[in-house]
Amino acid sequence: MLEFISGMHPVSLVAIAILAIYFFAINWIFFYRFLFLNDWAKKESDSLETLLLGSEHVTHFSYLYNFLHNRKQSDKLLTLAEISATKDATRFLSFLSIVSSTSPFIGLFGTVVSLLGTFSELAVNSTGTLGIVTAGVSDALVATAVGIFVATFAYTYHQILKRKAYTTVEMIRMQGEALQSKG
Repeated sequence: MLEFISGMHPVSLVAIAILAIYFFAINWIFFYRFLFLNDWAKKESDSLETLLLGSEHVTHFSYLYNFLHNRKQSDKLLTLAEISATKDATRFLSFLSIVSSTSPFIGLFGTVVSLLGTFSELAVNSTGTLGIVTAGVSDALVATAVGIFVATFAYTYHQILKRKAYTTVEMIRMQGEALQSKG
């Protein structure tokens, strides 16, 4: 493994290092946000259930509680709460989107530079065989594979968190509608 890494082009190694940082970041964001949104959705679901069972107010752990506590309920206030909840629920989704769209290009850049290095080395050493070419090409393609690998996870995480955020915000919206129907 060490021999393989030491034979790679430095730009490919930098591209793979950047992609490794991306991979660490998207995993941290995903697990942190998934657990956060899961907990939040559970609280909103419980609050919605109490409203549907006859309560006149949202529970103290509902997102709406902060907006409605000691204030007169209004349509504009409920809309503001929904917009604020959407902003909070979708935090870091743009980063996941950026990673999913840029990581294949970072990998491809490492591949292209590595291939250029392989072909320029072949031009200098005219005794290049097919084995040297294939070794250079296989080393170069590792960066592209890593880029696609990271992009796949980033895109999947983005979609899962986007759905979880949508569900959470919808529960807040339904609580607002339940409150409006009672008042």
